[in-house]
Order: sequence, then C-alpha cells, then structure tokens
Amino acid sequence: MSRKGKMLDKDINSRYLNETITVKWYQPESFTPLKSYHICIMQDGNDYFQLGKVASLSDQLHEDMEIEDTVFVGIHYNDKYDRQDKYHPNGAKQADYMNFLVHEVIPMLDEEIPSYQVGGSRALLGDSLAGTLALMTALSYPHTFGKVIMQSPYVNQTVTDLVTSSKKIDTIDIYHTIGNQETKVPTTAGTIEDFLSPNRQLNEQLKSYNFHYTYHELDGIHTWKYWQQDLQRALTTMFG
Repeated sequence: MSRKGKMLDKDINSRYLNETITVKWYQPESFTPLKSYHICIMQDGNDYFQLGKVASLSDQLHEDMEIEDTVFVGIHYNDKYDRQDKYHPNGAKQADYMNFLVHEVIPMLDEEIPSYQVGGSRALLGDSLAGTLALMTALSYPHTFGKVIMQSPYVNQTVTDLVTSSKKIDTIDIYHTIGNQETKVPTTAGTIEDFLSPNRQLNEQLKSYNFHYTYHELDGIHTWKYWQQDLQRALTTMFG
C-alpha cells in the first residue's frame, strides 16, 4: 500500500556530536502550513518507520480522526555501539545526544514544521534503550518535551535516581509498556538482563506521582512484534 503522506528529511551537522545526522519526518496527507502540529520524535527512527509501520499507522489514525494533527520524526543510530553510547543511561554520548535533540533538532523542526512550539505538544517515543533515552531526556528538559512513550525501556539505578530527583515530573504525560516475558533480554554489552522486574519497580515509582501516567504489561517478549502491535493504543492514548 502506498503512503498517503509525505516523507521529508534534513541533515544536521551536529556541533555536540561532531557528526552529520539525518532527521526524517512524515507529514500526514492533510498537512497544511495553516495548521499547527504535534511533534513525535522517535529514536530508533528507521525501525519505527520500517518495523513499527508508523507512516501507515499515521495515515490510518489521521483518516479515522483518532489522533490530533501530528508529524512523526525519526532519528536513527549508526550501529549498535553508537546506539549504546547515545541512549544508555550511562552512555558516553548520552548528554551530548540530549543537547543535540534540544538545541539542534528542535530549532530545525520549529523552522520546518508549523507546530505549537511548547513542551506539551512534543513527544519522545522509543523502544528499549531508546525508551530509556526518551524518559531521561524529558525529565532533564521538561519544558521542551511534555510527552513520553517508552516501550520496554531499560531501567537501572541511574534512571530511578533521575525520576526521584525530578522537580517537574508532574508536567509530563507518560505511556509505559513492558512485556510480561521480558526476563531474559540479550543486551549490546553481551549480558542477559531481566527487564520486567525493574520496569515493574519503575511503574510503582511513577504511579506514586500525581500526573497523567499509563502503564500496560504486554503478553510477550522483547521484540518488535509486540511493540508494533501496541503502537496504535500508544498513539491514540497520547495524541487522541
């Protein structure tokens, strides 16, 4: 099936990361510069477009008027080690990557896409480590990002400490899922990790705050099959 919207892209020569990064975005068929749009920025961007089928899902949800006008933005990594450096809570490049998102990606998108240009209209979406990065970036820059969708995020003490110390967590809407069989997940570091228990603990921590928080346990493991199946509910929950 052909897409009804339009895929665009632009390169950013990042001064924070010292590399050129391509940012892609998908405009719905009804896109017009006379409207303002919500922005959903996806790490693991190529995976969300290809495996998550976000463009087709965007077409469907806009046509059925199940979500407000939204542009989906994808940013991808170079390889699994680059991904680890940029997304991991203790990654060598994580702080620089956050600066890239806040100080380089957002200004570019504000120029290219008519949007509300407020935190509440900007979401960060990610799976696994990309979900971790989404949460940590929003907690670090709550005025820039007001929504988080994290699918099976990696959770360690660095993440829970940041949640504990956050002063603005009640201003962020969070959608959080984990598979009920994610107890033996292979990682880039070569270890086998239990993702389920730390995510359940994070759920207990997050639901103790008074803010818009949605949590689901999926009947599945740490794979795109289950993240893709959950995307429609995630997007309608956050943009409906």
